[in-house]
Amino acid sequence: MTMTMTLSFYNAKGITVTPRDSLLLKPNLLSSLSSLDSFQYNSSKIRLPVNIRIPAKKFCQYALTIRNEVPQNADFPRRYSRKEKKPFPVPIVELRRAARERIKRMKYEPKKPMPPPKNGLLVKNLIPTAYNVYNARITLINNLKKLLRVVPVHACGWCSEIHVGPVGHPFKSCKGSNASIRKGLHGWTNAHVEDILIPIEAYHLYDRLGMRIPHEKRFSIPRIPAVVELCIQAGVEIPEFPTKRRRKPIIRIGRKEFIDADESELPDKIAEGPLKPLLAEIPDSEIVAPSNNEEVVLLAEETLQAWERMRQGTKRLMRMYNVRVCGYCPEIHVGPKGHKAQNCGAHKHQQRNGQHGWQSAVLHDLIPPRFVWHVPDVNGPPLERELRDFYGQAPAVVEMCIQAGAALPEQYKSTMRLDVGIPSTMKEAEMVV
Repeated sequence: MTMTMTLSFYNAKGITVTPRDSLLLKPNLLSSLSSLDSFQYNSSKIRLPVNIRIPAKKFCQYALTIRNEVPQNADFPRRYSRKEKKPFPVPIVELRRAARERIKRMKYEPKKPMPPPKNGLLVKNLIPTAYNVYNARITLINNLKKLLRVVPVHACGWCSEIHVGPVGHPFKSCKGSNASIRKGLHGWTNAHVEDILIPIEAYHLYDRLGMRIPHEKRFSIPRIPAVVELCIQAGVEIPEFPTKRRRKPIIRIGRKEFIDADESELPDKIAEGPLKPLLAEIPDSEIVAPSNNEEVVLLAEETLQAWERMRQGTKRLMRMYNVRVCGYCPEIHVGPKGHKAQNCGAHKHQQRNGQHGWQSAVLHDLIPPRFVWHVPDVNGPPLERELRDFYGQAPAVVEMCIQAGAALPEQYKSTMRLDVGIPSTMKEAEMVV
């Protein structure tokens, strides 16, 4: 015969209540889960204990745990001071530990040939990605020129800040010249594509494995957009910017020395066109603005897709092809090692003799997202200076596409603070805990 254990307890009025009676008082144990919709963007855990009447020999307690890895609100990207060095993507301690483990693991293993692109050859499966990134960048530039005709974007004439909306924001955040006289207020003017997509240039290398660029030749080597240089090194053929393509792996004769393999026995290389047709930028005089709302929405969706395609493709290329950035200034170099041009003008550059402090670059170094304030309602009242802490931020390209009617991507909701209620008055804002 199975024996059961009956527990009794006293309620607030001092009346003895058994678990069976408590079930009658609260027939639905999971009724408290009706408010879980408000926690769908919260990363905290909710534990709801459920006591079940079971045999005395096997008494246990179950707990329901609800998890959501999507953060409800995320902090804005940090703005580093000009006097502060950028942090390394991977700490130096971790890099040294990984190097020691790699040396210990490869000590008794036979040496393996270097994989591409370290041996001078192209990574064949990344060549289509390089063409997609190049065309996505051109598509993004052309579409932004069209969106600027229908979506107002303002740029400060004294500093580098921009704002997407009918009128410029009233925040006193200008740090340009004579900012103290203007009490930090911005002087808004019309923005251009260069204000939305920051032009990051790099030296074009004919041979990515060749000698480092000396300081004396810094003016004789052309500079092109860094994303375009990355695509060229990954396999994009552009006649205006020739580059050396090897068909045999290089031969290492030292740690930093190598020679090219003999390719005379190979058949002559046949000149071929690009694998995919390359797009071209449309001149400003030929830009045609969309005529109706449907075309504006379609243009915004296409622009947002080109933005994500360019970023995702660039991130994939950077895993195989090295990209360096200066830890003190925004200088970018696409290649295994940084150049030797002494043109760094950041804080205390005299102590470094103008030389750059090269380190591994991240995606934000190559394609800066350029965060701007998010306008909750374009047709509503403008942003208020006292309610600045309640507004969110988003990349300028994303904010333009959202105001034009595109669907909001999921990854940008945390910084845009869409679930934060904006007070209607200052008195209501003071009551917020």
